[in-house]
Amino acid sequence: MALQIEIPAATAYARTHALHAMVIALGDEILAQEYGDGFDAKKPHPLYSGTKSFWGPAALCARDDGLLELDEPVAATFPAWRDDPWKRRVTLRMLLSLTAGFGFGGLGAAVPEYERALTTPLKDEPETHFTYGGIPFQVFGAVLARKLADRKLTPHDYLRERLLDPAGVRVASWRSLKDGTHPLPTGASLCAMDWLAYGRYVVRERERLAPCFQGSSANARYGLGWWLGARHAPKDLVYASGSAGQALYLVASLDLTIVHFGASASFRHETFLRRLLR
Repeated sequence: MALQIEIPAATAYARTHALHAMVIALGDEILAQEYGDGFDAKKPHPLYSGTKSFWGPAALCARDDGLLELDEPVAATFPAWRDDPWKRRVTLRMLLSLTAGFGFGGLGAAVPEYERALTTPLKDEPETHFTYGGIPFQVFGAVLARKLADRKLTPHDYLRERLLDPAGVRVASWRSLKDGTHPLPTGASLCAMDWLAYGRYVVRERERLAPCFQGSSANARYGLGWWLGARHAPKDLVYASGSAGQALYLVASLDLTIVHFGASASFRHETFLRRLLR
């Protein structure tokens, strides 16, 4: 049986969970747009941890530009890490897949600056546990910042030049830390149409970005800043997720892109997808 997209059922669920924006696109055709609580297609909305979804693709751009390899150790850039028997084993891939061994933390207002992130001790042996948090992304940011220093670019400058501008995406604003840098794991605000444009770009570039959508031995359902799969959804579904219901769902086999913004801690991705895809 062919998959059915049930827009009314999904809309009803979203509206009972503080809907701010929902956009559903099949290819370049927008099937539905729904807004609430004063939001519209062009009003920026925080992505929260949905921001993490930028950095796997950015890492692949940096790989293609000869700046890094996913499996290179952090210690190759920061030699002090060679003195720690666990830290010397941590690779950039482990940072972005949240399997480096850092404990929970570094989210929201607690995102550390690069130097503090680099000195944070590991809680677990690398690659043995998946632990959600923001510190690994900040360590990745420190590595990328060091590699970009000769070009006089910040990681966010590079992200804009290599990924967001080609995708036709404008970040409306980005939080700043005390030292003036922007965080990597959170902090971006986009309007619904720019979040949609990013999703469409990732769908178009899905083959090139394939390493972002490969799970780890510690968690088969998390790639490089992206969640992989869900019950009641096509097998190739991937999605970016932020607190209170922020989401960007992609199904490349259907050329399907779905934006959701909201403000409800009770919003559940799998329930929404079960209502939408039947």
